[in-house]
Amino acid sequence: MVQAKTWILARHFDGFPKDSDFELKVEELRAPTDGEVLLEALFLSVDPYMRPFSKFRMNEGDVMIGSQVAKVIQSNNPAFAVGSHVVARCGWRSHAVCDGKDLVPVMPGWPQDVSLSLALGAIGMPGLTALYGIEEVLGLQEGETLLVNSAAGAVGSVVGQLAKIKGCRVVGSAGSDAKVAFLKELGFDEAFNYKSVGSLEEALKKASPGGYDCFFENVGGPFSSVAIQQMKNFGRIAVCGSISTYNDTTPQTGPFPHLTMIFKQLKMEGFMQSRWEHKHPESLKRLMGWFKEGKLQCREHITRGFEKMPVAFMGILQGENIGKAVVAV
Repeated sequence: MVQAKTWILARHFDGFPKDSDFELKVEELRAPTDGEVLLEALFLSVDPYMRPFSKFRMNEGDVMIGSQVAKVIQSNNPAFAVGSHVVARCGWRSHAVCDGKDLVPVMPGWPQDVSLSLALGAIGMPGLTALYGIEEVLGLQEGETLLVNSAAGAVGSVVGQLAKIKGCRVVGSAGSDAKVAFLKELGFDEAFNYKSVGSLEEALKKASPGGYDCFFENVGGPFSSVAIQQMKNFGRIAVCGSISTYNDTTPQTGPFPHLTMIFKQLKMEGFMQSRWEHKHPESLKRLMGWFKEGKLQCREHITRGFEKMPVAFMGILQGENIGKAVVAV
């Protein structure tokens, strides 16, 4: 018998999450039966999407949703050998018994000197989100100008680097001077701290006087309303997130972008990386290739200790992380 720790959604979030919204439980797991494996979490992901998804896809008392890199410590499934590593959608659990259906083996040939935690970041879901947003949604072309907000986060930092690989001009917005310095290190052409500029409109105009061909949207809210006004005719917008609205108790309203979208003939599309799941194996190889070539940097914000899952989660909603936020068990 193995003792497993789990974090439960004790009550639905009302505004910003609180410690009392989570409950840590301990349970004894049964041994895996035929076709099942026992997993031990090594790294767990905390991501902004968990906040809105908890409202629509979870009930009070459910285990918090999320992905992890786990080690197979017992196996009655020939597809998963003891000692192998998988990416699992097991939620906030230290251990889990799974039938293998939702387990994805860590990419074959994973380099020994590369942390497996990157399978939750730039060489995982956030990296895939960045890649598909750029290629499948925006169709970004060499020489174009791209704007990305929340640019120092797990997705935004990869977006900017991939755009530079494609020969584009990149402007990034972030919420601290340290994050702006990080974006400069990554090779962003322009970067600014949206919290300290006097006028977001003027900051966007100064960074790219001719406007923007593409906008990778992670924030929503007032930033989006201002940025849409700076798009070039026939501009394209990939809507990946809306973190500025996730903790609202009263929905934000207007201004509304419809006339601007009509007059500039803009295209705006929401997306999730799962739409292109059939491309994941090849896409992960491409991301790893850029990483090994030194073209893709992967900064992580590591929190140590399973007991700190809620702290790490609330931290990303406050913008404490630079790069991908991960909890190491």
